[in-house]
Amino acid sequence: MTEQVIIAGFGGQGVMSIGQILTYAGMTEDKQVSWLPSYGPEMRGGTANCNVIVSNKPVASPIVTNATCGIILNKPSLYKFEKLVKEDGKLIINSSLIDVKASRNDINVYYINANEIAVELGNSKIANMVMLGAYLELTKVVSIDSVAKALKKVLGKTKEHLIPINMKAMERGALCVR
Repeated sequence: MTEQVIIAGFGGQGVMSIGQILTYAGMTEDKQVSWLPSYGPEMRGGTANCNVIVSNKPVASPIVTNATCGIILNKPSLYKFEKLVKEDGKLIINSSLIDVKASRNDINVYYINANEIAVELGNSKIANMVMLGAYLELTKVVSIDSVAKALKKVLGKTKEHLIPINMKAMERGALCVR
């Protein structure tokens, strides 16, 4: 099993957090992992993407060029990264911010209204976790228990109180693709 994921959006959407959570969760399960972040020149509002690999085998390179999945949070990222998803791969699109459809018909595409769900849950900043929940449901790459442990590490002590709402957001994302 090797999952090669591209996660992309604007800075401030939690792109890097998704990548870190997946990586830490994989480490918790003694899997081989890689996380390669990439930022645009601006921080918040600029472009941000990361390559994440979770595998049972050693990871030879942290660069993803033939993604098993793309988690896309904004329209510019769809245009840039859709082509890197391999045939029969998965593309998870935040339809709250992306008003166009994927151009390919050789991949499995899922449209998630992540921002609306996040607002419904009471915190607009957890749209990324809705997307992560959909991804986890589709791939089962790591367990939800490992993700909970990873969340604790990524959020730290000061934001530990946000773990329950993040877990709810992931469950809602999972429901969107069941």
